[in-house]
Amino acid sequence: MRAYADNEYPANHKPDWKVIAGLWPYLTEFRGRVMLALGFLIFSKLATVATPVALKYIVDYLDENQGGEVLLWIPVILVVAYGLLRFGSTLFSELRDAVFARVAERAMRRVSLRVFEHLHNRELSFHLDRKTGGLARDIERGTNGISFLLRFTLFNIVPTLLEILMVAGILFVVFNVGYVLAILVAVVVYVVFSIKVTEWRTKYVREANARDNQSNSRAVDSLLNYETVKYFNNERFEAELYDKDLDDWEQARLKNRLSLAALNSGQALIIGVAMIVIMAMAVQEV
Repeated sequence: MRAYADNEYPANHKPDWKVIAGLWPYLTEFRGRVMLALGFLIFSKLATVATPVALKYIVDYLDENQGGEVLLWIPVILVVAYGLLRFGSTLFSELRDAVFARVAERAMRRVSLRVFEHLHNRELSFHLDRKTGGLARDIERGTNGISFLLRFTLFNIVPTLLEILMVAGILFVVFNVGYVLAILVAVVVYVVFSIKVTEWRTKYVREANARDNQSNSRAVDSLLNYETVKYFNNERFEAELYDKDLDDWEQARLKNRLSLAALNSGQALIIGVAMIVIMAMAVQEV
């Protein structure tokens, strides 16, 4: 795969989904920990989905026995179960993160070492033309990105699909297939919208990273050559150049923030419309 410079990404450059597949070796190094973390994840999602169900039984029991004889131990047990489920959801999530921490940290270590060895194997011309500050930022973002992808793939995509299936099953059993269809349509629209907008805003993310590299390179290279700057009395000139790079970085970050706001707003709109549809269906049945 070709490596592009910060300022030469093609406009139609698409995300490389093979990167996700490249995470597999980092997961297989600690199979036991990964499986245990997935187990905690499943327990966490089961507790999350069961929490509102427990609340339902509490409200239903008290409503059905309103004005009549209420067996105190039944609502007490239900309330305790509700509290334990809420606690269990958080507990299993924390246990999941604690178990998976070794996997993520080892992956960051492996990637950092591979990048370090790769840089030492590059040709002399690469190092003569290098920008130390930008290169350091790329290494930092790359290693942190691996940890993010590992957690996102396992703990966002997988649990979200699992939770959707469990909620859809509950709605199908308790209510009817209309609620399931409404959720599935909303999920499909949400996913398609998120993918399309994320691909659109990737250029702003790359631009922000490139401007960050540029400003950081300017600062590091200027400080590394402190004696030369002082010899020519060029402090003001270096500061003006650095401020210009910071201005470019500021504008790029602003575009990135605004595009992220558009993504979040669109996602919130889809969720809001789906909630309106589902609640309207419930109100109609009541």
